[in-house]
Amino acid sequence: MNRRDVENFLANEVGVSRETLERLDLFEQLLGRWNRAINLVGPSTLDSIWERHFADSAQLWLLRPEVITSWLDLGSGGGFPGLVIAAIAAELNPTLQVTLVESDSRKCAFLLAAAREMSVNATVLNKRIESIPAGPHEVISARALAPLSKLLDMTERFAPFSPRLLFPKGANALSELTEARKSWNIDARLMPSRVDPRGQILEISRFSRVQHA
Repeated sequence: MNRRDVENFLANEVGVSRETLERLDLFEQLLGRWNRAINLVGPSTLDSIWERHFADSAQLWLLRPEVITSWLDLGSGGGFPGLVIAAIAAELNPTLQVTLVESDSRKCAFLLAAAREMSVNATVLNKRIESIPAGPHEVISARALAPLSKLLDMTERFAPFSPRLLFPKGANALSELTEARKSWNIDARLMPSRVDPRGQILEISRFSRVQHA
C-alpha cells in the first residue's frame, strides 16, 4: 500500500475529503520536524508514514460504534491512532471528543502542538494511565502499548461503561488473547489488518476478570 492507495482508502472507505488529507499532510510535516528531537516514531518509518501509521490508525475508524461521543486513546505517543482519529472526526463527526493519554511530557508537548495546528477536537492528558478516572467512552484504543493482559488491567475500571476496546496487534494476537483468557472473560473478535498482512485488530465488546473459587 503506497500513499496513493492510502488516499484512496481514506476517500472511498473511510469517506473523507481533501480537507482531512490536508490535515494529515500537516501532521506528517510536524512529525518530521519534531522527530529530530523527540523519538515519536522510528526514523526508518517516516518515509512510509502514510502506510505504516496513518492507514493503520484510520482503519480503526471503521470499527467504531454507530453512535459515539467520546474516544479515549491510551499511550498516544506520536499520535497513533488518536490524532489520526481526531483528524477524521474533524470532518465526519466534529462533536466527537478524542482524549489522548501520554505520560511522556515531551510527547505531550508535540500532541498539543499538533492538535492545535491541525485544528482538531482533542484533549491531551499528561498523566499515567492508571491515574485517569473511569468514565464513559464508547471506544478505548491503544496501539503498540502493552500485551493484552496488561491492557485489560489498565482498562478494567472502565468495564462497567461497556466501551469497545480496539487494539491493533501483530502476528501474536491470538496467543495474547488465549493467554489473557486464563484470567479474563472476554467477548472478542480478531480481524485481519487492512494494512499489515501480519497484523490483526482485536475488538473487545465485553470483558470481566475471572473469579476463581
